[in-house]
Amino acid sequence: MSVSVCAAEKPITARVLVIGHRGASALRPEHTLASYGKAIADGADFVEPDLVMTKDGVPVARHENEIGGTTDVASHPEFAARKTTKLIDGVDVTGWFTEDFTLAELKTLRARERLPQLRSTKYDGEFQIPTLDEIIDFVAAESAVAGHPVGIIPEIKHGTYFQKLDLPMEDKVLAILAAHTYTHTAPVEIQSFEIANLRYLRGKLGGKGAQNSRPNIRLLQLLGDAKEQTYDVVVAGGKLTFADMMRPAGLRDIATYADAIGPNIRSIIPLAADGTLGQPSALVHDAHAAGLELHPYTFRPENFFQAKNFWQGTDPKTFNANGSVAEMRAYLDAGIDAFFTDDPALGRQALDQR
Repeated sequence: MSVSVCAAEKPITARVLVIGHRGASALRPEHTLASYGKAIADGADFVEPDLVMTKDGVPVARHENEIGGTTDVASHPEFAARKTTKLIDGVDVTGWFTEDFTLAELKTLRARERLPQLRSTKYDGEFQIPTLDEIIDFVAAESAVAGHPVGIIPEIKHGTYFQKLDLPMEDKVLAILAAHTYTHTAPVEIQSFEIANLRYLRGKLGGKGAQNSRPNIRLLQLLGDAKEQTYDVVVAGGKLTFADMMRPAGLRDIATYADAIGPNIRSIIPLAADGTLGQPSALVHDAHAAGLELHPYTFRPENFFQAKNFWQGTDPKTFNANGSVAEMRAYLDAGIDAFFTDDPALGRQALDQR
């Protein structure tokens, strides 16, 4: 299985890094200590906790503040009345929301698989929602066992939304990182789709490089679909789109406050009309020219998520390890510097086979 990629680009980092996307989320319920532990055991250099806030101001790990899809909250009659509809970043969402629960209440819930139609549910009901403090302590302990530091790459979710609720995350996250000895030196990369909070964090940390007061902490600007906008830009009435941000001038602007960008993998090598991989865009070259690393998201092991030329058989639900490895290798050949994957063991395999 092969794909032609016209790539003269090389990574600008000494070593390409594997990021456990929500842990090893293809194999364990996402954003649980079990998922992060599996990712570390399988060779992840970083684990990723997405962060949202509780009613009492504690950052916890969930991909979204709506938790109906990733916990058993619907089976708790004591919380039935809290189901509601809210406007989240301009979109109506119905369910249960972390900001309506105290940490103690969230701890009574148990995680479940987000994608039961594709992935095993055998671990449903076993694991709690972890706090950022708990994640740092866990990663520190696992790193000691592994004999090397494992990085943490937290994403601040819905920054503007939580600020409007008087539950801002930015200073809270910095304070928690400062409170743990492990995160004084271990690699940390704070990420967000929004711009204003990353600029704010850059101001708190100081300049990039030698000017950074906490040099182990870096910033990653996430990038969405080309026509979309970050929600802080929408609220401010701005016109900037992700397409603008991925052009050379936009990348140079990002480089004034961030160290890396996190685009969708298809912004680097888009799909052709038939669903197979097309030719690489100029994004890797342009980002590197601006001094930015590329940490794209997300490689997943099921056929459903892969380019058609990597599929094994015709069933979208097939767990296709070989196809995932081959697809990751195509993007590695395009010069990426790190990558998010739901199965870090396959990511490590893709790197080892280069």
